Amino acid sequence: MTEAMHQILVVEDDDGIRNVLRVLLTAENYRVVEATTAHRADIEARSHKPDLLLVDLGLPDGDGLGVIERVRAWSPVPIVVLSARTREVEKIAALDAGADDYVTKPFSAPELLARVRASLRRSVRGTERLAMLRIGVTDIDLEQRRAKDGDRDVHLTPLEYRVLESLVRHGGKIVRSQQLLREAWGPDRSGDTRTLRVCMKNLRDKLERDPRRPEFLVTETGLGYRLLLP
Repeated sequence: MTEAMHQILVVEDDDGIRNVLRVLLTAENYRVVEATTAHRADIEARSHKPDLLLVDLGLPDGDGLGVIERVRAWSPVPIVVLSARTREVEKIAALDAGADDYVTKPFSAPELLARVRASLRRSVRGTERLAMLRIGVTDIDLEQRRAKDGDRDVHLTPLEYRVLESLVRHGGKIVRSQQLLREAWGPDRSGDTRTLRVCMKNLRDKLERDPRRPEFLVTETGLGYRLLLP
């Protein structure tokens, strides 16, 4: 099956720890993007739209809490804190800022990977039917990012998976174009409806029986899109 690997943004200024995380995550077939400052983390989060963030709280140009709050303002992406701060009040502050989990340093590699997998699963399973769905004759595994039409692999891009995940999270309701753009592309592209139309056309070409008369990826004129499933 065709698979689009999950991408993780590692926000960590310690070279040694960052190198360990890179090796650990790539060995598990995750794609890794790195940032060593809060400023760079903001840029990488907006440009790469990672599937999960690993965030250290002690950064040279600011607190990781600020990174969490700024990302959470426009994205529901899972955020796992990886920090040497062990006081309960500090953990609570991170969770209140929008983090989904908290791992203290020094960390156990198996535990960290388990927390990452769990956070990704929770993100993908925003609704009970989210992880696995069938659109027409195509079976799609959103958790593993694999799609198959019978014996034929269907290639969907990471962006196309993010659009599908956003539509499924809303459970068949209309998703406004601006909201879909924020969730899949980031806040800087919330007005780029042309790019969204191109992406939806590509998805229909791959998944709909008749892309000109879509049954599943439906346009709600003047509003946005919705995913209709049996």
